[in-house]
Amino acid sequence: MRFGAHLEVPKEHLNEVEAVLPRIVDVLNGYLRALEPKDLEHPAALIKLRSQMLRRVQIVTGKARVRDLLIAEFILN
Repeated sequence: MRFGAHLEVPKEHLNEVEAVLPRIVDVLNGYLRALEPKDLEHPAALIKLRSQMLRRVQIVTGKARVRDLLIAEFILN
């Protein structure tokens, strides 16, 4: 799997989010590694994955610091 994303962060919280970026990457890697192939078969899987990842990022950063997670790249081998 190859995955890339962008976070929408208000300017006033940019430094705070950048400071915990290693933790964000760790949380997302852990989540993506735990996925089973069957989790990706449903047509709405990408929407569910996006919402699950955003929720995890918001737990790490605090809800008001990250507005959205935008999937830039999602490739399955």
